[in-house]
Amino acid sequence: MDLRAYLHYLSNSPTMEDLWSAHTDMMASYGFDRLIYGFTRFRTQTSLGDPEDFIILSNHSPEYLKGFLDGGLYFHAPMLHWALENEGAGSWRTLGEKFDKGNLTQQELKVIEFNLTMKVTAGYTISFKSVSARSKGAISLAARAGMSQEEVDAIWAEHGRDIHLMNNVAHLKILTLPYSPPNRALTKRQREALEWVGDGKTTQDIALLMGLTSATVEKHLRLARESLSVETTAQAVLKAAMHNQMFVLEA
Repeated sequence: MDLRAYLHYLSNSPTMEDLWSAHTDMMASYGFDRLIYGFTRFRTQTSLGDPEDFIILSNHSPEYLKGFLDGGLYFHAPMLHWALENEGAGSWRTLGEKFDKGNLTQQELKVIEFNLTMKVTAGYTISFKSVSARSKGAISLAARAGMSQEEVDAIWAEHGRDIHLMNNVAHLKILTLPYSPPNRALTKRQREALEWVGDGKTTQDIALLMGLTSATVEKHLRLARESLSVETTAQAVLKAAMHNQMFVLEA
């Protein structure tokens, strides 16, 4: 698929699954066969937010994800630190330079050691432009096992502008698609109740509109708050909207 055809397909992808499948295939054609995309809207000066609220997409092995994500190694990853402080594309050559100068912490060295055991040794990281102080998105493009950073840099010198463009478009498209964090998907009734709250309706109004009792509406709103791990219904409306879980067109 050429660049124009790919961008057309990407911009019209109806689901996160369709987009991610196409994107991983396209990146693999350039030698980047293992990707991790991450995005948060809840970043602060000391935290990236609740990991369960992140948008995480990856085609790494379950073993790698268990150690890197579930084991918390991602928080100390040198290229993640780079992504938080920069925008654009960064070669992993930076890691070798920091290692040679002794500028890596013990926690960062543990991440590199883990990556070496999983044959994640060369690649690029793209840090996307933030539109809010609370949001940040980045993607890690790990090169095929056995490739050197010199080979990867050569690929980037020839195709880097196109690869960067495709990832930027993928990122912008991802932000428009519904995403349900693990164990936080809303039921149709919960979503409908939140939508009416977002329209400014009272519990009594919603009960009439949905053909339910007020107590049942309150139950749906309570369960929605629990699913989204928030304390108030206003927070539930905001978080559901941020994850594009409200006013979703039914297939």
